[in-house]
Amino acid sequence: DAKMRTGFCCLFYGAPGTGKTETVYQIARATGRDILRVDVDKIKSCWVGESEQNIKRFFDIYRKACKQSKVAPILLFNEADAILGVRMEGATRAVDKMENSIQNIILQEMESLEGIMIATTNITANLDKAFERRFLYKIKFNRPTIECRAQIWQLLMPALTLSDANTLASKFDMSGGEIENISRKYAVNAILSGEDSIDIQSIIEICKNERIANKTCAQIGFRL
Repeated sequence: DAKMRTGFCCLFYGAPGTGKTETVYQIARATGRDILRVDVDKIKSCWVGESEQNIKRFFDIYRKACKQSKVAPILLFNEADAILGVRMEGATRAVDKMENSIQNIILQEMESLEGIMIATTNITANLDKAFERRFLYKIKFNRPTIECRAQIWQLLMPALTLSDANTLASKFDMSGGEIENISRKYAVNAILSGEDSIDIQSIIEICKNERIANKTCAQIGFRL
């Protein structure tokens, strides 16, 4: 259809560690596309007007990249929570006005985008309705099921038996990112200790300490 827009925008949302960013890289790899990653923190400046210029510059760079590429690259706004929130009405503070200006620029650019934009976020409760409307695809990334967790365990730690992988998957409701962290920690510990065999109890202890909420943290400083 000649009237159909040539570009589209996608929102990948869900809990941390569920593979949102990795999926973007896999899509790029599978389709032979480059990725232009936007670091939101680096866009923002303390100087009046510079943040707006920075975001406009990114879209200009992206448009140029699209013209020079056989296939449109992916414009990735990773962890875009800071720019997708509800705009403030009647903003008076300079920082609030700047946030609103950045959001308005992005909204305008999304309307005329001739390419692929993907934004990832862990938070959608505060998503501005104007952004929600402009995302053609809104894809939720759920936490892995027990069966999926067992497969991830065996993929990242091939020496695990199926029984041990199922035990870990059943005992700990973890994301793929958390399981990857644990496998890396265990590998480091194994190198330092010189152990070659899999110790399921050691893995369980690392799992128990993976989340800050589960830790009894030692306090530093003086107690009054």
